[in-house]
Order: sequence, then C-alpha cells, then structure tokens
Amino acid sequence: MSDQMPFLSSYHRVEEGWIDFNGHMNMGYYTVLMDRCADEAFAEMGFGPDYVAARGLTTYAAEFHIRYLREVKLGDRLRSSFQLLDHDDKRLHFFQELFHEDGWCAATGESLTLHIDMSGPRVAPMPADIAARVAGMARAHAALPRPEGVSSRIGIRRKG
Repeated sequence: MSDQMPFLSSYHRVEEGWIDFNGHMNMGYYTVLMDRCADEAFAEMGFGPDYVAARGLTTYAAEFHIRYLREVKLGDRLRSSFQLLDHDDKRLHFFQELFHEDGWCAATGESLTLHIDMSGPRVAPMPADIAARVAGMARAHAALPRPEGVSSRIGIRRKG
C-alpha cells in the first residue's frame, strides 16, 4: 500500500485530442484523466488487467459526479488524489481531486464503484485478499479530513 495519504497518482499530460474549440480540455476528458489516475489507486488495492484475466473479476463505475473548478490547457500536467471514503464487500465510494502541477485544483470527482463478477456480469463480493487490501486503504484514509465537495448537490442557489 502506498504511504501517500491520500493516494496520489503519477502525472499525466493533457493530450491534443482532448482540447475543444474553446482552447481548453473538453469536459469529458476530465473524467478520462481521473479514471487513468484512479487506475493507479485501484492497482494498489489489487484491481486491474491482471485481476480480470486471472480471476474474472473487475470493477464498474456506477455513478460519477464531477465539479470543474479551473480550466486546463494542452500540455498541462495533472495528477489526482484518491481518497477512499467508504466501502463494503461489493462497493467502493471514493473522492478525487485533480491537481495541476503548479498545485491548484482543477476539478473534483466522486464515485460509487461496484465489484463485478464478469461471468454474469453481476455485482459480487470481493475475494478476502482484495477486501483486506481495500480495508487497509480505508483505515489509512479514515484519519483524513473529509474533502470539500463530497456529496455536493447540483442546483441553482437562490438568494433568501
């Protein structure tokens, strides 16, 4: 398990095909970038391509909420934090903050992810060894403060 808390991914560069006609990264690619970064945290817990191949088990995103805080441009380098907020034998709830290499937060993402038996496919409990790794990360992250933006709601704020 990584000693970084919350987990921090490696840096990823904004790719040319991700830039829209406004000259900044299209909104869909924030999710792509966060997903790539989350893959690194998932590998720490034992999930990934080898997990699917060896066990026929994987994860699927059930829900993902994103907040766009600052625009990013072609060539910018970003990495994501990954904080495991909650879990049970079939689900993971986590929060990510996407940081520019200069230190500012470009976006946040919150996910509910399901553990899947690919023979169905159907939601299924995690094997004991994987569940132990998830629980280990959850214990380490339990001491962290709850990030700003967790369970945020969308809507138009009206003045009193």
